[in-house]
Amino acid sequence: MKYSANSVWENKDQYDVVVVGAGHAGCEAALASARLGLRTIVFTVSVESIAMMPCNPNIGGTSKGHLVRELDALGGEMGKTIDKTFIQSKMLNKSKGPAVHSLRAQADKKNYSNTMRRTLENQENLEVKQGEVVNILVENSQVTGIQTYSGAIYHCKAVVLCTGTYLKARCIYGDVSMHTGPNGLQAANYLTDCLKDLGIEMYRFKTGTPARIDKRSIDFSKMEEQFGDERVVPFSFTTNPEDVQIDQVSCWLTYTNEKTHEIIRENLDRSPLYSGMIEGTGPRYCPSIEDKVVKFADKSRHQVFIEPEGLDTNEMYVGGMSSSLPEDVQYAMYRSVPGLENVKIVRNAYAIEYDCIDARQLYPTLEFKKIRGLFSGGQFNGSSGYEEAAAQGLIAGINAAREVLGKEQITIDRSQAYIGVLIDDLVTKESHEPYRMMTSRAEYRLLLRQDNADQRLTKIGHEIGLISDERYQKFVEKEKIISEEIERLKHVNVGTSEKVQDLLEKYGSTPLTSGSTLAELIRRPELNYQLLEPIDEQRPEKFSQEIIDQIDINIKYEGYISRQMKQVEQFKKLETRKIPDDIDYDAVPSLRIEAVQKLKQYKPVSIGQASRISGVSPADISVLLVYLGH
Repeated sequence: MKYSANSVWENKDQYDVVVVGAGHAGCEAALASARLGLRTIVFTVSVESIAMMPCNPNIGGTSKGHLVRELDALGGEMGKTIDKTFIQSKMLNKSKGPAVHSLRAQADKKNYSNTMRRTLENQENLEVKQGEVVNILVENSQVTGIQTYSGAIYHCKAVVLCTGTYLKARCIYGDVSMHTGPNGLQAANYLTDCLKDLGIEMYRFKTGTPARIDKRSIDFSKMEEQFGDERVVPFSFTTNPEDVQIDQVSCWLTYTNEKTHEIIRENLDRSPLYSGMIEGTGPRYCPSIEDKVVKFADKSRHQVFIEPEGLDTNEMYVGGMSSSLPEDVQYAMYRSVPGLENVKIVRNAYAIEYDCIDARQLYPTLEFKKIRGLFSGGQFNGSSGYEEAAAQGLIAGINAAREVLGKEQITIDRSQAYIGVLIDDLVTKESHEPYRMMTSRAEYRLLLRQDNADQRLTKIGHEIGLISDERYQKFVEKEKIISEEIERLKHVNVGTSEKVQDLLEKYGSTPLTSGSTLAELIRRPELNYQLLEPIDEQRPEKFSQEIIDQIDINIKYEGYISRQMKQVEQFKKLETRKIPDDIDYDAVPSLRIEAVQKLKQYKPVSIGQASRISGVSPADISVLLVYLGH
């Protein structure tokens, strides 16, 4: 759909950065840019959609919780906002090691959106504008501004595209197809053609969402109640833990059954997924209930989570049952689930198709390779999830600001953060479906724990300018306390006194036959720092739980952490070996034809990135190293 303006006029205000879209990516991008001193304006199709949660009502989860804490350590806003607006919180995977512990909080959707909106509206250097951006203005491969549907031209030095699922969006269930964005909001129908004219390659992806149901029509007696944690851990390192100890709301667990699956199988011919009505590719790791029933035919049931959408509404989210089946089938399907026999649907489940890009067109800084000053983040880059979007938005906003300021753009690498893994995967690896972050994607996950995100990234956030001096000094003091206490524990010896042996016996630990340091005892699985307090006569003042956890983890996993640090050193050697922008791959002797094609297409910035491109072999990397004289 080509855009044709009836009239064009120039807005005389001068902006440094324009952000297109105010979802989770756009909010982080706009706040980062404004907080770094750049005059910033963020456009949204509706101010009511700022930080909207069109799908699940939670923030965090497996690996996603890592992203939120990393965002916070760099100076992002998502962690602070969810700490103010959650209604239930849970630490996932507590039965496993600390590398995969992940925080997840149920959000009050409306409160979350309103809180983030107030943050944007009150941020210095930032303007919020409702309007559809239809053109990106480019001269000599450099961004110069944008144009809105009304014909207004806004001049700027950098643009960050965070369009989410709005580009040529189409919502579908059964044979119903509506050209709208999520939750019935206006789609953005014109920007795609402009991007194609600029030489940007587009994909068509799909995602979906379940029905929202009326709480009054649910029989909770047939479901398992799911409680939050007794002691809540905040997302933000700046949140006082005492401020998040609130009365929490319950979620509920039920299951599909053979009757549910039979209803779905009998109506597959009416599903847009199987009729060919849906063109876009959906997320592999968040399939619709139709996909689950077909692909996991051996499963007699699937989990269904009933989650509140907020404190001021009766709407409940049916987690695990996203669908694009017709309305009548949705009623039959949901009503076959225990507890939902008389359920009333408030909003039908639907699939949504939208335009996005092949993210391999971006540098690891999230700037387009072809157009200077044009950045992008979020689902527009082919990812899925609020947290993945916010993480990209923050990095894109930081780098857009640094580009305008004439500073070197930052890259977070795979050894530093899940954010680095996420972005590296997007810009390096071929993907034909929405990308979802998972702990298994991080090869250094023992180092990239959510509990130490501040230790990995706060210094970077401070150097960028998003972490205040006061916050940084508190972090430095925390680091010092942890380091000094670990060192002390390595040098405090305890003997075989009756007091020591009684404590060991109390916790089922093997008695000592000779002296031991407290650190050696902490390494025992059944013991920890707190349990040893009675025999630690030199212990200093009482530390916070956050510091105690760091002491335990660093001592217990010291050997594994040391081994992974050595792996990171090897990784860093390849990452620091840069590839010149003007390299002629055709002139590199012995480089295979496929490798030449892929390297010319991706234009990797380092040997490390080149080594992760599909079709570039270890032998090709060796050839490159020799050619570049590394």
